[in-house]
This record gives sequence, structure tokens and C-alpha cells, in this order.
Amino acid sequence: MTSHLFKPSAPLQNLEIDTALHAILRGTATETGQGFFAALVQNLAKALGTHGAWVTEYLPETRRLRALAFWMDGQWITNYEMDLAGTPCERVIDTAKLVHFPDRLLDIFPQEEGLRAAGVVSYMGVPLQDTDGQVLGHMAVIDRHSTPEEPRIHSIFQIFAARAAAELQRLRAEAQVREREEKVSRLLSNAMDAIIELDHQFHITRVNPATEKTFRCHAEQMLGQDFRYFVCPEDADRLIALTEELDRRPEGQRSLWISGGLTARYPEGHSFPAEATLSRFELHRQTFTTLILRNINDRVKAEEKIQSLTAETELLREELQVLHQDGALLGESPALQRVLQDIAQVAKTDATVLITGETGTGKELVARAVHAASTRREQPLVTINCAAIPATLIESELFGHEAGAFTGATKKREGRFSLADNGTIFLDEIGELPLELQVKLLRVLQEGEFDPIGSSKTRNVNVRVLAATNRDLAAAITQDTFREDLYYRLNVFPIRLPPLRERGDDVVRLASAFAQRFAAKMRRTLASLTADDARRLQAYQWPGNVRELQNVIERAVITAEAGKLNFDRALPEMPSVYRFSAIGTPAVPGTILSAKELEELERTNMMRALETAQWKVSGEQGAASLLGLNASTLSSRMKVLKIQKPR
Repeated sequence: MTSHLFKPSAPLQNLEIDTALHAILRGTATETGQGFFAALVQNLAKALGTHGAWVTEYLPETRRLRALAFWMDGQWITNYEMDLAGTPCERVIDTAKLVHFPDRLLDIFPQEEGLRAAGVVSYMGVPLQDTDGQVLGHMAVIDRHSTPEEPRIHSIFQIFAARAAAELQRLRAEAQVREREEKVSRLLSNAMDAIIELDHQFHITRVNPATEKTFRCHAEQMLGQDFRYFVCPEDADRLIALTEELDRRPEGQRSLWISGGLTARYPEGHSFPAEATLSRFELHRQTFTTLILRNINDRVKAEEKIQSLTAETELLREELQVLHQDGALLGESPALQRVLQDIAQVAKTDATVLITGETGTGKELVARAVHAASTRREQPLVTINCAAIPATLIESELFGHEAGAFTGATKKREGRFSLADNGTIFLDEIGELPLELQVKLLRVLQEGEFDPIGSSKTRNVNVRVLAATNRDLAAAITQDTFREDLYYRLNVFPIRLPPLRERGDDVVRLASAFAQRFAAKMRRTLASLTADDARRLQAYQWPGNVRELQNVIERAVITAEAGKLNFDRALPEMPSVYRFSAIGTPAVPGTILSAKELEELERTNMMRALETAQWKVSGEQGAASLLGLNASTLSSRMKVLKIQKPR
């Protein structure tokens, strides 16, 4: 090669074309990728005798050029990037044609300070295009001398531009392949399902990390193994049959869902149920199988648990329905009607309700009735018995805890207030709540917020509170066992459940309903309650209220003889203070009653008999029959005692 070819100031018109072409070819023949672009611009500048040359990549989204290689004044310029606007390169990119400015470049682009600083006089650039004509970048040379137009130089320029475009296109294709491979690799690595590649003999050729977790063994232990070892024998035969079926299908349809799944096996021999899909593909004239497999053992157990809980929920719902139909809210006495009216009035509001009453009066059923008639009925009703949970655990039950909050707290647990969010919580036996927790409950009622044990984050909830107690909270306040401020927060709308002894004829109605239910349950036929049965039921004081009545009736049905309830066995022995005189009124032995007291007792007993008989005086079920009197005698006594049927 002659030395004048490498002299930067050599004029292009004196250039030996063939020599320059061979020089550039020799300089780039063995290079690829980034090395090719570097060799190209360096040899291009030397061969053409220009001060600078560069190859760039076009970034259309920002209208900028980024240099892949830039050779200027015998040295490399690295990390070069430029804006296209107002530059000679812009014309190359926008016209997609060779652009040549032989001289006076600064007169054409006076605003280009970079060209002015370098003293550039001439410029020649050509676009790099792909096979579809899309501009990928450009190649250019600049010089401080004029570069007259020379068609042969243009030809050389375009030849090497085409070569540079092909290399740039190849690099982009390789980058896309690498990107796709990386994405596929990440997809396989991050997939939760086991993905297994098998060769034509069902030997494992590739597995993803999820496969190692699914089969509890390392990939090295699986690669090269016959996959049929990892499924039960029946499924191994199925896999062979299914792959043969896929091979008969047309291209593009060689995949299927394995109906019924597979029974896969761990290397130690234990099995687990799995869902699976199967597909076939060919690569380099070899057939491969891809199996995607998921262990559904946990899901099967979860579904079984859900089914069990669903069945349990339905059973509890049916039991509650039965209790509601047969239990404490059945009756027509004025006392119970007042309770039902209170429920109807308060249910539609979000007011806190305090339900009081003796044990066994049906406080929980009242709470459920309030919730069922409220606007929150589609949300949960969460019940907690404050007396049934140890004091050390009740705070966790109510407000939850974080993992590690205390010894034994191995995982996070949601409290009852969190579970009842947007619904209703029923705090039964609220009088048993420890004082230190009464403060936290007061905060929930006032602010609607609480802190789970071990958590620094405050929880906000929207919960309606219903509370119940059989204790005298006013007395508990005086004894400093119940907070007065909490009492007034709870006692927004009090509902007092009357004891059964204050509900008059309801005891007979409830007894009849209970007797029918238990008789049907035990498949027995029983006669209706007799007048004597009703009298005995009304004479008893029922300290256990409706719950005790239910138990008594069940015993009476169990011990029934000849279809007649046996109250001799069922009713508890009454204390002497509750034994009755001849007229059916209670009397304390040894007590001498005045005439006025005897008259009042007679009036009370007659009223009870008349209410039981629904104010029917004569007849088999009339009040006279219950009292053992003639109807005329009873009518006379009613006039004497001024007893009249209420309107």
C-alpha cells in the first residue's frame, strides 16, 4: 500500500480507488461486531485520507445518533451521542440517501458549533438500511479540506455502508435472540409449575427450578433419567399413548391437557396428585416432549377443607334456624312482644346494643335477630364468649397478634374485630372481660381502631357491637370490676330479656313447640299437653329459663309413656318455698295470711288460669276446669274480685 493513502490531507481526487478498496477490505475482513465498526471507520479515514469517520446507530424515539465507532484525528472518541436537528446527518437520515457537501460546510450549517470548532469544511454521509429500507443508522466522513464529488468514492462509500448495515442488522438480530432466550430462561426459572423437557426416549433433558421443588431432588439427579420412573406405572403407559396421539395430529395442534392428571412420585417412592399438560415439537430432526406439571396435593387438601367447612357452616346454619324457630323468641306475652319491638326499632341502625337477662333467656338469639334485620346482614356476625376464653388469650382473640408477639405465636393471626370488619361482633358475657381489656374495647367503640399485639400499626375497623350479660353491671361498677365509661358506651340501646316466669302463657307455647320438635326427632307420637301439664309447667319458677325448659321437655319426651309426656321424671323437685296451696298459689309453710293476702293470691291464681286458657271460662280446656271449679262458681268469683278480660 502506498504511503500517501494514509496521509490525512490527501485530496480525494488523487485517490487510487482499487488500492483504497483493498485496504479497507483487508482491515475489516477478519472483524465482526464492535470490532468490525472500529476497523471500518479507522481504515475508511486512512484510506480516504479524511480527518474523521464514524458509524452511528439511529435512535428514532429521541431523534438522536449514538456512535458505534468514531475515529478523529488519529484517536478514538468514545461515548459520543448527538441530536440530529440542524445537522448534515439529519439530511442523510430523513432522505435515506447519500449526502455530500464538498466544501463550505459551515456556510450551510452555521449553527453547528462542533463542526466550527473542529474546522470542518466537507462532509459525506450515507444511510445504513435494513432489507426493508428502514434506516438503522449512518456512516460518514468529515475533512478540513474540500472533497470534490467523485462517483467512484461514492460507490466505495455505499459498498461499505451496505456491509456496515448488514453487520448492524446481524447484531440486532443476535441481541433479539439473546433477549428472547433470556426471557424464556427467566420464564422457566420463575414459573411455579414444573417444566420438563424429554427426548424421544422419555429421558429428561432439561428441567426448571420449580421441578426440583416439586420432586424434592436436584436437577443433576433427574437429567438423563427416564421420566416414567417419576410417575406411577399406569400413567407411564398413558404418557406413551398420549405422545403417539399427538404425533398423529397436524403441526400446531400437538398439545393437550391430560384429563384426570397424573400420579407423580418422589424419588423416595411417595406419590402426589398432579395436573399436567403435554406437547410435542421437533428440533434439528429430533422429536422432544414438554411436560408442564403442578402438584395439587395442597389444593386438594384445601378443597376438602373448604367442603368440610361449608358442610359445617350449613349444619350450624340449620341448627341455628331450628333454634330460632323453636326457641326463645317464640311467644305472645306482652314482655316478649316488647323485646321484639325493640329489635325491630334498633336493628336498622348501627347503635350499640346491650342485651341483659338471666341465663338461658336467649340473649344470643336476640343478637342474631338484630344482625339479621340490620343493613349488615350480608356481612359476618362474629361471636365471642368473653367468659369462655382465658384472660391471657382473650386480647389475642379480640385484636389478633403478629408472629413472634409472645411465646407460641408462630404466625400472624387476625382477631375477631378484624374478621368482623363491616359486619357485627357479639360480645357475650361482657361482664367477664378483664379491666385492662375494657380500656381497649372502649377505644374501639370510641375511635374504631386498635393495635394488634406486637404490631406498631394501628388497625381501623367499622364494626357494630352487640354485647350481652347476665350480671348486674351497675353493681360491678360500684365494685370496681367494670368501667363506668364503658358501661355507658355499651348501654346505648338496652334490651332486657324477661325471665320465663314473667312471660305467662309463653311457657306452655314453648313447651308445646319443644315437645313437637323432640317427638319428630325421636320419631314418636305424643298427645298434646294436658291442663294438668300446663298447670305444673306454670307453677315452676324456671331459674334456667328457656334453656332449662327445653331440657325438661326433652327429658319428658324421652321418658314418655303411652304417648303422654312424663313430667314426674322430667320436672325438678320444687323447693318448699314454691309448693302450692289448694287454690294454686305459692305459700311459705308456717306463714299465716290475712284475708286481703288470701284474696290477692286467689286473684293471681285465677288470672294465671284465665291467661293459660286464653280467657275461656268453661269447657274442657277452660279456666274453670284448670282450677277444678264449676264455670258458674268461677264467673261469680270473677265478679267479686273484679276480674275482667283485657281489651
